[in-house]
Amino acid sequence: MADEKTESTPKSEKTDQGNSVVDMLLSKNQQQTLDSETMILETQKRVWAALKKGYEYSGLIDESDAFLRKNVFSKLDMVVLYVDLVGSTTMTLEMPAEKIAIIVSSFSQEMAAVVRQHHGYVLKFVGDAVIGYFVGDGNSLLAADNAVNCAKSMISVIQKGINPILNQYDYPDLMVKVGLDFGQNIVVRYGSDVENSHVDLMGPAMNIAAKIQNMAKPNQILIGNDVYQRLHPSSKKEFVKIIWKKDEWKYRSRTTGEVYSVYEFKG
Repeated sequence: MADEKTESTPKSEKTDQGNSVVDMLLSKNQQQTLDSETMILETQKRVWAALKKGYEYSGLIDESDAFLRKNVFSKLDMVVLYVDLVGSTTMTLEMPAEKIAIIVSSFSQEMAAVVRQHHGYVLKFVGDAVIGYFVGDGNSLLAADNAVNCAKSMISVIQKGINPILNQYDYPDLMVKVGLDFGQNIVVRYGSDVENSHVDLMGPAMNIAAKIQNMAKPNQILIGNDVYQRLHPSSKKEFVKIIWKKDEWKYRSRTTGEVYSVYEFKG
């Protein structure tokens, strides 16, 4: 009796199966809570009301604080996102202080809303910057995907949602710089009071994400290599590796010791 031959799976089929697994891990078929058009329309309504009637945003539900308190002294894998408003110093010199306050507050709250829509947490507001994070424990691929989609939505919300309203008041367009990095951060609590002592995040990803954001140009999204490597193959095609000038970027990989690669979103 002849031996049965085991049929090998064609390479192309294996690739398709691999991508299917990645798709499943990233939940590519899941719909966001709000589609982009609805998000932009809601942004316009809130910003319009803020400028016209002094509309005050409802208090931010501090989901991040509750999450961090449950995980004090834990080390968590996460994508950290920094988004910083460009040109706020110039606006301060050219516009009334009360209008600046409304614009910066609206910007911060709208960016926070985008973070929450993409399943992230808002760590804090620092001046005219917003810091968010996307927990990657158990599925760092999904965290990276959510964070990058969040960054794209931020640019879209500003350009299509906030700026058209500001233009009607002859206010200048807002622009932002966005930086992301992935890594392990530790949850720290400053004090012994479990409920009231300040909690925060500390770790390399926090520091590098901030430095990456500082290198970004207006309306540019930059991501660290550790985020890039976790993206879906189709998303990777939207990014291009940055070739730095001599000594412009000195930070080295935490694992290889080589200059840490940074990628720019090109769409």
